[in-house]
Amino acid sequence: MSSAKNRMIARAAREIAPGMVVNLGIGMPTKVVNHLASDFPVCLHTENGLTGIGPVLPPERADRNLIDAGGAYVSTIPGSAFFDSATSFAMVRSGRLDLTMLGAFEVSANGDLANWKIPGKFSPGVGGGIELAQKARRVVVLTTHTDRAGAPKLKQQCTLPLTACGCVARVFTDMAVIDITERGFALIETLEGISPGEVANATDAPLILPEAPPPTF
Repeated sequence: MSSAKNRMIARAAREIAPGMVVNLGIGMPTKVVNHLASDFPVCLHTENGLTGIGPVLPPERADRNLIDAGGAYVSTIPGSAFFDSATSFAMVRSGRLDLTMLGAFEVSANGDLANWKIPGKFSPGVGGGIELAQKARRVVVLTTHTDRAGAPKLKQQCTLPLTACGCVARVFTDMAVIDITERGFALIETLEGISPGEVANATDAPLILPEAPPPTF
């Protein structure tokens, strides 16, 4: 993983406050756990039936029966709990998640999220993301700023099938931290070495720039 992605994940980990119940979505969000101190007071949730998630382990140290929603070998911590999918999604649907961190193929300027289907490519379905995006108290996205072809993922309107409408509050990319506001995308921070102009040029929608140089991460 690139240095920029690692710094993005580390910056996103700072979004988690003590005492939160947090779901980490498939992909880069699941790596956030490795940027939390071992004694950090947070309850991490995975929709396949576990709360109290410890660091991801290498295969030689892992319990092969203990995985997160993305298939990574995770560990337990004191107080971890196991349950079935019905209980897991009852937690989601009842609004008990303070925060969910999801990946994305596209995010629109009004916070619409598309993260499950690319035309012409196999997808097993929208999965748990549709309910996580709608029911968590706060939804943030971790994604690269552009796709492999260099096309922007932050758009005026999504072109892919939506996961949920108007759900995203903040986007962490390998270039910047961007908030979704009533006026659209607003630049909050930039990756060290990236200028606001570069972020604006890589965004397929107007980007509100701060009056002073933004902080870096």
